[in-house]
Amino acid sequence: MGKAVVIGGGIGGLTAARALLARGWDVEVLERNDLAPVGAGLAVAPNALRALDTVGLGDAVRGRAAVGSGGIRSWRGRWLAPTNVDEVRERFGDTIAVVPRAELLGLLSGGSGAPVVHTHTHAALTDAGGPDRPARVTSDDGREWTADLVVAADGIRSATRTELFPDHPGAVYSGATTWRLITDGTGVSVSAESWGPGGSVGVMPLADGRVYLYAMSRALPDAHVPDERAELLRRFGHWHDPIPAVLRRADPRAVLRNDVWHLPTPPPAYHGGRVALLGDAAHAMTPNLGQGACQAIEDAVVLAHAVGGGSAVPAGLAAYTSARLPRASGVVRRSAGVGRMSMIGNPMARALRDNGIALTTRLLPRLFFGPLEETFGWRPPADGNRSARSSPDRS
Repeated sequence: MGKAVVIGGGIGGLTAARALLARGWDVEVLERNDLAPVGAGLAVAPNALRALDTVGLGDAVRGRAAVGSGGIRSWRGRWLAPTNVDEVRERFGDTIAVVPRAELLGLLSGGSGAPVVHTHTHAALTDAGGPDRPARVTSDDGREWTADLVVAADGIRSATRTELFPDHPGAVYSGATTWRLITDGTGVSVSAESWGPGGSVGVMPLADGRVYLYAMSRALPDAHVPDERAELLRRFGHWHDPIPAVLRRADPRAVLRNDVWHLPTPPPAYHGGRVALLGDAAHAMTPNLGQGACQAIEDAVVLAHAVGGGSAVPAGLAAYTSARLPRASGVVRRSAGVGRMSMIGNPMARALRDNGIALTTRLLPRLFFGPLEETFGWRPPADGNRSARSSPDRS
């Protein structure tokens, strides 16, 4: 039985822990914070749902998701690229499940197959290990772990990535900031992302009747204000319904604001020694394709497949890099491109963009949806360890 240590108890780290446990690994997760319910909403796309199927949680996520029509609108409310749930299922084989982030974390950290998680543990890699020696991880209180595999899911400012690749340039500010909130229901039944002057706003109903709203706009870094809801109303309160109503209903204390940093330059590899980089530590991206957590979930199941039961970890990690680096780097590029498109400020350029999207969606839908098929069409590596599930519910 191999010993694995996961640094970071977020979505990617917990998914990796469950996937490794399913293959017989002894796994411990080291998390510096509590596993408290944090964050707002999360879109789990078909590619990530298939990955979650391999750890037996895909249907649990589908069962907690709101299902409905949606698409892209202009800031005045015009539909540019309307979609419906049947069209999404027909094109991509599954739905897009919008759930509170806390619910997904709860599923990953609880029930059967859940890993042991040590909270309030600030851990760092002290030896990446090699073919003939284990890796070592220490915590700031003096504890030490030796491991056949270390999974570094320690985020965009990953100290592990810096340890493995000290010359990597690290994260770059994207030029934009995001806001996220969940509020009580306002009669919203349709999911939509609206693009307007210099920004975008998404409004998505949740299965429990609440509403998830996110927004993105150009801003200087660290430009936080005392009342972020007031800032949202200033920027987006004149956009189409129901955006103003959702913002007015929100609790100002519930608004989360985060500057958007990403890794436009990938690290040379997603591994070194006996260490695997995973999620934002490997490929932090802008949120414009909704793929940050989804790619981390993909990483987790591919990593578990690559290292198997632990008999040949170095070779498995090389296979992990070969499988993941080209794909995730492509998603990073596409997401940044969509972000630039969604935040066009010039009115004439914005009109050309909107009319082009609307015309393409109506007359040549494959040109619009083709890039999404490249992202959503991914499937996990197939082997005998996959958890079974039924076909997507089409009722």
